[in-house]
Amino acid sequence: MSGQARHYLGVDGGGTGCRARLETETGEVLGQGLSGPAATRFGIDKAWASIMTAVEAALEEAGIAGEARGAIRAGIGLAGLGRKGALEALQALPHPFAGIAFTSDGFAACLGAHSGQDGAIVIAGTGSMGIGRVEGRELRVGGYGFPISDEGSGADLGLQAVRLALRAHDGRHERTALLGEVMQRFQNEPAEAVAWMDRATATDYATFAPLVMRHANQGDAAGRRIVQSAAEQIDGLVRALFDQGAPRVTLLGGLSSAIEPWLSPDVRHRLKPADGDAVSGAIILARTLAA
Repeated sequence: MSGQARHYLGVDGGGTGCRARLETETGEVLGQGLSGPAATRFGIDKAWASIMTAVEAALEEAGIAGEARGAIRAGIGLAGLGRKGALEALQALPHPFAGIAFTSDGFAACLGAHSGQDGAIVIAGTGSMGIGRVEGRELRVGGYGFPISDEGSGADLGLQAVRLALRAHDGRHERTALLGEVMQRFQNEPAEAVAWMDRATATDYATFAPLVMRHANQGDAAGRRIVQSAAEQIDGLVRALFDQGAPRVTLLGGLSSAIEPWLSPDVRHRLKPADGDAVSGAIILARTLAA
């Protein structure tokens, strides 16, 4: 192994898909791979199978096989790593690499956003949360799960929209274009909304987020009310991380670009663009194994 080039593998395993990237010591990208969902909520075996599918695609593109894999250090960021027993189960799995380290997908994103330096991120996507690391101390704000937490998220936008739409249907709130369109999805029948609610997930609620944002940006009164409230929640996450000592904060997630213009000016001006993504963070983690 001593004569082999040292390579670093980064994996970002999330609830919607998994990405893998292989780089050289100098950061040259040798191969990349994609696969399906890899969150631990789908089961450890399924998550690992998805991870290895993406990894195999990256290694195949790089032309690395057999004993050469023994020179690879791997870092894996995985959604749901905090579930009881998940880390221990993953660490017990056999692998061909020189070393492997696991972290949550959120902390991988944080490492990537700040090039491994101290800092924090606020994730505004289907859910929401703030996480970071300062002088070895981990920070966490919110993100306890929808509907009891995840304020300002896509799921929360959807929940508020459905709630106001039902109130408007009853005559308890002004019926706006947004609220009318929401009720149309339920054939203007509250019973349909109730039946949908019984089986709806956070992801289902978040499908309303683009609709809410579009109407808010067009001046819809209910849409503006919902989005302004969500933006205040994201403001609070950012400020809390700064208050806890984060030297820099980055806004990430599928809703981030849409919600950012609605944030308070003082918050918006303090945000820092991301240096890299969660795969970059996983590769930084892999590099620590060789340190």
